[in-house]
Amino acid sequence: MDEPGAPHAMKVINRTAINALFDAIANKGYELVGPVVRDQTIVYDTLSTADDLPIGWTDDQTGGTYRLRKRDDEALFGYVLGPHSWKKYLYPPRTLIWKGSRASRGFDIESAPRETKKYAFIGVRPCELHAILVQDDVFLRGKYVDSLYRSQRRQVLLVAVNCGQAGGTCFCTSMNTGPRAERGFDLALTEIIDGKKHAFTIETGTERGKEILDSVSCAEATEADESAAAAAVANAAKQMDDTFDTTDIKALFYDSYEHPRWDDVEKRCLTCANCTMVCPTCFCSAVEDITDVTGEHVERWRQWDSCFTTDFSYIVGGSIRQSARSRYRQWITHKLATWIDQFGTSGCVGCGRCITWCPVAIDIREETRALRAVRPTGETNVGKT
Repeated sequence: MDEPGAPHAMKVINRTAINALFDAIANKGYELVGPVVRDQTIVYDTLSTADDLPIGWTDDQTGGTYRLRKRDDEALFGYVLGPHSWKKYLYPPRTLIWKGSRASRGFDIESAPRETKKYAFIGVRPCELHAILVQDDVFLRGKYVDSLYRSQRRQVLLVAVNCGQAGGTCFCTSMNTGPRAERGFDLALTEIIDGKKHAFTIETGTERGKEILDSVSCAEATEADESAAAAAVANAAKQMDDTFDTTDIKALFYDSYEHPRWDDVEKRCLTCANCTMVCPTCFCSAVEDITDVTGEHVERWRQWDSCFTTDFSYIVGGSIRQSARSRYRQWITHKLATWIDQFGTSGCVGCGRCITWCPVAIDIREETRALRAVRPTGETNVGKT
């Protein structure tokens, strides 16, 4: 990971030159990964050229609803977010840890090869950029470092795209994570579409990003270019719900452990785990051992899990969170409160995916507001389980 360097002057390239930027990145040995349209959603996959991007597509999102529709222009990044997050590359859903074969005495164990790729993530939204930084805190800081995550993270180039529009479930302004990227990127683009003009302003966040941009023919951004980029970001901010109050939010959840709202949530929550699967910061996992039918070969795999499954909280005697009430409370309290104690930041970046992809449209913002509306008084629940 390249540390942020000194700020550099903003550059500008036109739409036709975006492939030159992609080529410059690819020439450094990076595999380009970015948004593509598939199965009526926008997902992340390998890119060959800018023509693979979701040109002219946008997404309409509300609680429990996601739809693609055509725009009236040829924007490359005119969508918001799909169900995929970048963690599927940095922290894959399923990873081989080791494998073994029966020997004369016991098993011979062989560690899985640490295969990593040089990825260039194209189109990282500011909230997702923050999500990557949040997972950096989880996996790279403190006493225990995840070597699998670290080896892949070091190989990634981050090309952010500032938001020009917001989705119906976005609330990054409330979480101070967008809609403009402030840090953590190598390059940051802002798409400008104004009449016949279609261009991108580009900022560099690291020396690695500057080196790539220096190899591309581009001009200094004019005052008009910078104003247009700022206006695009301001437009996204205006479209967003910024009424989500995070004041004293940790204490709010600690004081609401027995709040009657959890009973209301239990009637609606399907414990399907969609919210944790699409969340860009959730990191719960399980370990599974697999043997073949002969008993001669064994493998250990790490795979994504969710605090919404009964097995996740299983200890001797059974699961300690058998009800939907307790599992939803665990998830949202961790995301907005105990995460702060663990890692010094919120586990929520305001991307809104958990709202969009919840089949029954449970809204993390609305549940928090309900706790505030009838806030219990008395003893705090800090430290209780």
